[in-house]
Amino acid sequence: MNRKTRVAVLYGGKSGEHEVSLKSAASVLRYLDRERFEPVPVSIDKQGRWQCHDLRRIEGANTESLPIPADSPAIRLEAQGDGLTAILPADSTGPAIAPVDVVFPVIHGPLCEDGAMQGLLELAGAAYVGSGVLASAVGMHKDIAKKLAALAGLPVAPYLALSRRDWRRDPEGWAKTTREKLTLPVFVKPCNMGSSVGVHKVKSWEALNEALTDAFLYDTKVLIEQGIDAREIEIAVLDGDPPTASVASELNAGPQHEFYSYEAKYIDQDGATVDLPAKLDAAQMERVRQLAIDAFVALECSGLARVDFFLDRKSGAFFFNEINTLPGFTAISMYPKMMEASGLPYPELLTRLIGLAQERHAERAGLKTDYAG
Repeated sequence: MNRKTRVAVLYGGKSGEHEVSLKSAASVLRYLDRERFEPVPVSIDKQGRWQCHDLRRIEGANTESLPIPADSPAIRLEAQGDGLTAILPADSTGPAIAPVDVVFPVIHGPLCEDGAMQGLLELAGAAYVGSGVLASAVGMHKDIAKKLAALAGLPVAPYLALSRRDWRRDPEGWAKTTREKLTLPVFVKPCNMGSSVGVHKVKSWEALNEALTDAFLYDTKVLIEQGIDAREIEIAVLDGDPPTASVASELNAGPQHEFYSYEAKYIDQDGATVDLPAKLDAAQMERVRQLAIDAFVALECSGLARVDFFLDRKSGAFFFNEINTLPGFTAISMYPKMMEASGLPYPELLTRLIGLAQERHAERAGLKTDYAG
């Protein structure tokens, strides 16, 4: 009898999206097919400590957010050499706590989905869900993602990328350049942050400096984007041969919010409404789904991604906004909801993602690494 596939559900992290991760991981554990998979809860707390938890204790908490018991053993990961990744006690070389077949990172934000975590998992020899180091880093870096998308032929709205060093050297010069190249309103956003943290809609040039000052608290590079009277359209992409795109959804900021801000996402219960599927005609739906797949391929993504677009209300043109390589995975998160609306229920989606991770790992393991001769 074949044993179940052991899946390390990795949650928490040091980013500002720690709490969202706890909710995502709770949903993954709830919907994972227990006939096929044996989950192993592994967390990273806000101080960066890795721990492995007793599944019965975690599930016994019966909460919408997975807890991180402080007294669970601290651990480290190590390649085992037979396709498994060992979870070992952090303070000894004793036996593995739980060798695992696949790591399912359900973590969001900097140091979680920006390539840092993926690099660690590569060193640990782990099969893992989601994109590799390159696509994860590019996807988190809004400037590089837009540049690569534009090189691949995707439409990108006008914007400027500004480093904190250059801004401090010549703030008046950059304000002048912005006024010359863009028109009000403009959006100011940190280059490497998720969840709309530090994002500002600037409606007067006098307010630009204040918006930049705040955005530079979160990153050393900031984007100043041309504001567009646009609808916000999202697509879920699932890897495969070829990748497939879900039906689109549309985010509508609530009456108290001018755009889909952090407050609209996580604080105000009436902060946003969603149309799923989005109210697009057949040609628009086909166009944006293909653009999402094009972005997924252009940025070298694997496994899954949510791709966000603007739809200009006046011209009807789509513009690539950003890509999220590890989107939220709560039961009400848009990625699983869009996939379910496209015919792939949450439990089957999890099974497919784990299978894709194993396929990718096996393919990479088969590559030649001995360069002698």
